[in-house]
Amino acid sequence: MILVDSHCHALPYWYEPVESLLYQMDQNGVSYAILVQCMGQFNGNAYLMECVRRFPDRLAAVVLVDADGPTALQELERLAEQGARGVRLGPGTRSPGDDPLAIWRKADELGLPVTCGGTGADFASEEFADLVGSLPDLPIIIEHLGSLNVPDGEPAPYEIRRKAFSLTRFSNVYIKAHGLGEFCRRVSDGSQSFPFEMPVPPLLEMAYEAFGPHRMMWGSDYPLVSSREGYRNALHFTMDRLQSKGEEARELVFGRVARDLYGLRG
Repeated sequence: MILVDSHCHALPYWYEPVESLLYQMDQNGVSYAILVQCMGQFNGNAYLMECVRRFPDRLAAVVLVDADGPTALQELERLAEQGARGVRLGPGTRSPGDDPLAIWRKADELGLPVTCGGTGADFASEEFADLVGSLPDLPIIIEHLGSLNVPDGEPAPYEIRRKAFSLTRFSNVYIKAHGLGEFCRRVSDGSQSFPFEMPVPPLLEMAYEAFGPHRMMWGSDYPLVSSREGYRNALHFTMDRLQSKGEEARELVFGRVARDLYGLRG
């Protein structure tokens, strides 16, 4: 199985440098990683592109542009020419001027998948569904199982998440899972080897049933995952939860979907 980490971060002045990520990848047999620019860090794209140039067989970059800026479309085109494989936008990101979806249309034109982070309410909104439906050829990847990267407190039966997962009706929508620690409550007394309260909320299984293995991918959310269950556990606990789905399905979720979507070869 060729493992791909579809969602991780690296910056020289925020979180950790890329060498820390590569160490975790090597320790856990992860072949490729997609560096996703941190929200608000519009000046950090140069570092991501430098990382890709240094490690072209291990890394690809998803960049961030300021959609409100007067040269946003040109900046995205420039980054694509430099080798960016995707762009990160929020569900509510809109461009100024006559076409509020201009930055989304530019991503579509450039063949750049959009990875999208926001709240469950953002993804469950009719406005976001209308946006997705208006760009049927643009791959849009929902981060963090359609919510935030911490337990958001929504009780069963998870109506907001279910509405977000209903975006599976659009064939261009994908979803990322980042480990159990982003939606499970931590057990902190060290009384058991499994670090979370039982039972585990069924959000991972719900997402899988909605999107299936061909539109789902794993990403560590490194280095933020280090404050939750850690890189290795984010990978292996998630793999264990999907063990009953079969080897081919896990190959898709933990590598092949991201490889195909971002054009990783070799």
